[in-house]
Amino acid sequence: QVQLEESGGGLVQPGGSLTLSCVASGSTDSLHVMGWYRQAPGKQREMVAAVSLSGYTNYADSVKGRFTASRDFAERGVYLEMTSLKPDDTAVYYCNAQKYADTYWGQGTQVTVSS
Repeated sequence: QVQLEESGGGLVQPGGSLTLSCVASGSTDSLHVMGWYRQAPGKQREMVAAVSLSGYTNYADSVKGRFTASRDFAERGVYLEMTSLKPDDTAVYYCNAQKYADTYWGQGTQVTVSS
């Protein structure tokens, strides 16, 4: 089993920045992909960014150029640096990890972009 613990959500004004952190514990060997998803009210959960073991990162088109995801393999963490935030970025952000056929989720952290 893998446990994921997120931190760093909160309220930020449009144009502001926020960084999310997620640390994995438990059976953390061979986490092929770690990344972030988000779910806004009334919408489906969507992929925001995903980082592979090789460091290759895939981003949703809506966040390219504004968000940067990274992994710290020693600390078993994944981070999401968010800049130029927009009200449309308001959502619950979930840390995600994939290990072979299994998918793991964090409990989610709320990000609200509002003036």
